[in-house]
Amino acid sequence: MSAVTAPATTDGVKEKKGVPADSDRLRAENRLGQRLVAPALALMLLVTAFPMLRSLYLSLFDYSLTAPEERQFVGLQNYVTALSDSALWLTTLNTVFIMVVTVAFELVIGFAFALVMHRVVFARGLIRTSILIPYGIITVVSGFAWQFAFSNTNGFVNSWLPFLDTTFNWFGQYGSAIAAIMVSEIWKTTPFMSLLLLAGLAQVSEDMVEAAKVDGATWWQRMTKVVLPNMRAAIMVAVLFRALDAYRVFDNIFVMTNGAVSTRSVSFLTYQQVVEQFQFGIGSALSVLLFLSVLLIAFLIVKIFRVDLAAARQES
Repeated sequence: MSAVTAPATTDGVKEKKGVPADSDRLRAENRLGQRLVAPALALMLLVTAFPMLRSLYLSLFDYSLTAPEERQFVGLQNYVTALSDSALWLTTLNTVFIMVVTVAFELVIGFAFALVMHRVVFARGLIRTSILIPYGIITVVSGFAWQFAFSNTNGFVNSWLPFLDTTFNWFGQYGSAIAAIMVSEIWKTTPFMSLLLLAGLAQVSEDMVEAAKVDGATWWQRMTKVVLPNMRAAIMVAVLFRALDAYRVFDNIFVMTNGAVSTRSVSFLTYQQVVEQFQFGIGSALSVLLFLSVLLIAFLIVKIFRVDLAAARQES
């Protein structure tokens, strides 16, 4: 009689009856990932939980730092006041406009940079470092630099654009002021977008691209039918991170216009209520609303992309 041996399974994982070995391996990896993330998550909650809960608590009071003894509980009245004020909705529309335009430009330009960094053969390290330099500059510093560039007295942008008068004031009206702010945002954060997209490009199989090329696909067809679909997860992560960051824009607005000519964002409006007017109650309510709107944006982006992360990891 010949001995019967059990079939071997990959990675030394025994296959249970009716349960694929890959499922056990995936669950084991998920548990390992949770254990690795747990310390960082606990530290983040420890640092952020108290400010968040404190803001939620203060948002239920009519509380001004100029008269702290007159603090009184008002429940949800601060939220009603904020949501019924046209200033919040105007700044929200302005913030969403900045977010959509900057993220769209950064996605296109960042993808072009990612292609260059991915395909370049000579001086690859130098080129990648050069592209990433703007992201390493502090936002306030870059804001002051772009404020100087757009200045109508000693800036260089007006002299570079022949269709503009050299004395044109970029910060004198909404359209040009918001354009200057968005240019500074795009210049500063496009390298971050390109870095995330470069990681996605590295996951695209070169064999698939070459097979499409052999089949006669044009460059555009290879991009739209092969490369971009296989980068869906990376694009979602890049758009998600940048959209949430762009929605909380504050530094460039503070430095370049200080909220003048209707260029305020939701973060800047919250700053004005808390820091300039000492209205802790309404300011805390605005910060809570800002947090909830960020969660909503994240939810919508994930739903729009509909990325299957397990499939994106190419589990076999």
